[in-house]
Amino acid sequence: MFQMTKLHHNFQHTKASAFGFVFLLPTSFLALFLLVLLACNGFSVFYINLPVPAKSSPEPANFLPGILPGDKTVTKLSSSSPVMYAVKEENPPLVSKTRTPLLQKPNVSMAAARPKRHRSSHQQTLKTLHLEAKTKGFSSKIKGFFQNSKCKPRFFMTWISSLHSLGDRELLAIESVFKSHPKACLVIVSNTLDSKMGNVVLKPFFDKGFKLIAVSPDFDFVFKNTDAESWFNRLKKGNVDPGGVSLGQNLSNLLRLALLYKYGGVYIDTDVIILKNFNHLRNAIGAQSINVQTKSWSRLNNAVLVFDKQHPLLFEFIREFALTFDGNKWGHNGPYLVSRVVERVANRPGIFNFTVMPPSAFYPVDWSRIRTLFRGPNDRDHSEWLHRKLEEIRRRSYAVHLWNRQSRKVRVQQGSIVHHIISDCCIFCNSSTSSSL
Repeated sequence: MFQMTKLHHNFQHTKASAFGFVFLLPTSFLALFLLVLLACNGFSVFYINLPVPAKSSPEPANFLPGILPGDKTVTKLSSSSPVMYAVKEENPPLVSKTRTPLLQKPNVSMAAARPKRHRSSHQQTLKTLHLEAKTKGFSSKIKGFFQNSKCKPRFFMTWISSLHSLGDRELLAIESVFKSHPKACLVIVSNTLDSKMGNVVLKPFFDKGFKLIAVSPDFDFVFKNTDAESWFNRLKKGNVDPGGVSLGQNLSNLLRLALLYKYGGVYIDTDVIILKNFNHLRNAIGAQSINVQTKSWSRLNNAVLVFDKQHPLLFEFIREFALTFDGNKWGHNGPYLVSRVVERVANRPGIFNFTVMPPSAFYPVDWSRIRTLFRGPNDRDHSEWLHRKLEEIRRRSYAVHLWNRQSRKVRVQQGSIVHHIISDCCIFCNSSTSSSL
């Protein structure tokens, strides 16, 4: 008992000494000591209680537009008018003629989302595209050009890139317009081509007497009195998110619609090579792909458009752009837009009069296989296949879309289909053109 009392006394003495030692330490050491204790305690709490998420394999990203559903059959265009028009108007006139579709389509899926890419500030983007600088002479230039030229038909292109990037392929597209339509008018809406250096590039066409003009866009004028006007005003004020897809590309999608709605005619992309005369085409849009089983279209494209003035379908395209604009989805404001609208209006007879052309008309080769047209023959069997394909294109196609995104860096090989197309469609033909296209 005495021993237990002595041990207890010694423990109390030691405890008192320890606490006394601690209290004798400087305040900073005491604080450090308490912080270490708290940290250890906190670490043990979070380490024990926070669950570790199970690892999962990431889903593969799909960066290319998906294939859309849809379909129906085709009949040839019966219109024979050589002139093609298109203008603007708040309420489009009703067209009493019955619609003459070649291909119809069921359900259209939405555009595939593309990853957002780094972009400059909104104002910087606008300045880059020169949107704030109005070309007040745009209206008078176009009006005077059409009046003095008295041309049929009217073609439109847009060029939103630098003059340096305008290459042999784009020049061949221009050549193909005049090779198949010597009396046509061609309007190229472009800031860079509407310049002294631009005139130098286009001089060979002027010297040949072709009716061609390059003019900087006046977006306010072209969009006026359409749904594009309010959308563009909101864009300039910063109330529209331009998104990750090129704003220039999306403005080109809208500009082509507004130009045709205001003036009318034929719009073609600068990677579209025209093979034959368009004079018998009227109010036509091309199917990019069809459903093999049902033979109806699964996706349309806006690289080639042929429409009259004030055509109600153009009005619907412009309205759809303004109401559903999304700058972060590739194709949403272009090919997917025209597909959505045509699907929606397809069952409204008596209001819309237009034709959906089969893929062979403008898109005889899909983007995924366009490189095959650039390759020369490997052997006898391949040579025979190329010959049959070339003859089929010459017989059935009005134009060929070269799908620049997929074929820009592909060289043209001797004996390839594109090599023969160049020979068919060029005006200023030389050997360097074929190899550098």
